[in-house]
Amino acid sequence: MENKVEPRTLPGFMELLPNEQILFNKMKKAIQESYEQFGFLPLDTPIIEDSKVLLAKAGGETEKQIYRFTKGDSDLSLRFDLTVPLAKYVAEYYDKLSFPFKRYQIGKVYRGEKAQRGRYREFYQCDVDIIGNGELNILNDAEVPSIIYNTFKKLGFDEFTICINNRKILNGLFESLELKNDATSILRIIDKIDKIGNEAVKEELKEISISDEKIETVMKFIKISGTTDEKLEQLEELNIKNETFEEGLNELKEVVKYIRVFKVPDDNFCIDLTIARGLDYYTGTVYETFLNKYRKLGSVCSGGRYDNLAEFYTDKKLPGVGISIGLSRLFFQLMDNGIINADNEAISDVLIISMTDDYDMCAQVATSLREAGINTQINIENQKIKNKFKYADRLNVKNVIIIGEDEIKNNTVTLKNMISGEQNSYSLEEAIKVLKK
Repeated sequence: MENKVEPRTLPGFMELLPNEQILFNKMKKAIQESYEQFGFLPLDTPIIEDSKVLLAKAGGETEKQIYRFTKGDSDLSLRFDLTVPLAKYVAEYYDKLSFPFKRYQIGKVYRGEKAQRGRYREFYQCDVDIIGNGELNILNDAEVPSIIYNTFKKLGFDEFTICINNRKILNGLFESLELKNDATSILRIIDKIDKIGNEAVKEELKEISISDEKIETVMKFIKISGTTDEKLEQLEELNIKNETFEEGLNELKEVVKYIRVFKVPDDNFCIDLTIARGLDYYTGTVYETFLNKYRKLGSVCSGGRYDNLAEFYTDKKLPGVGISIGLSRLFFQLMDNGIINADNEAISDVLIISMTDDYDMCAQVATSLREAGINTQINIENQKIKNKFKYADRLNVKNVIIIGEDEIKNNTVTLKNMISGEQNSYSLEEAIKVLKK
């Protein structure tokens, strides 16, 4: 007997059951619709790129995680994010694009990191970026929270907080304390404050030879609290005479002002001075978004402002601002924590069941329903009627149309609601109206 190959999926790669995939696709579609509502243009870059192009900026851990291979004389790599391909794209098609260039991309990326529960080697990212030509108005930074707000409302969430900060404020603080050379190390440590706590942060700062006095100033700064306006006031009251700090504070004020103009409720955004993400990349406004009741999930949408998107491909200065939603990880976390449920997801609005061997009317009715925009499936298998109803139950189809000899004779259909059990006879036109309610 021939040996069979065991069917198995590689670790770190997501495969879903059909009802789960339907829900995943709904979430992806909601994100796409939200991005398009703000005028972002669709983009789809290749999954495989020339390694020299893709790895122009890569190094350290990023380069170690790249899926890289050769085919003939070609040195190729799988894309590890959607930002580097965007940079290549804008540099390559610069003369054909209109600036500011607003694009969205929803696609798979690949990272060869250790597979963990909820952490994938192949996963979907949903990115939007606004790219300027030479300069980009700070008001774009204020529109981004509006995009985040609109997107998560479309996904069905109400209680979430978009946390914002500005890297210039942090950098200006360190310059004023003569800690500019230690800024990256300090920011990395500050970024862990939610995970390890205040005292552990202080100990780690001591380990890099920061004086107690300066540590206290840093801790006082990141512990500024109150409402958004109170935090801005306290930042003013620090009276830090540093050009970078003042520029960052003015930008933050402007962003807050216009976030409100874009009608993002104060309950859904705040200033969080501990956010220090993208240490080697972001240069101004930064964002982290959290679900209020599920803060332990971590940030579900993040991003920020960067000075020069395509510096490794062109001498043209192309500043930008953008965000990314890691959809695969978000979907897993929401499912795993029972926040969303795929049990009742179905693709068909109605299942047609024939009680006879004559399928002509079934086909005609199905075609009419589909023309009316109703997702319709026919069960034409040689099964007992009760098994056909069980099939409808397993697919979570809410409505079944039954066609037997009486229906064929009277040119009617019997429509059964699988939830209530209610069953009525209708003309096809009447049934369509009921199904479309």
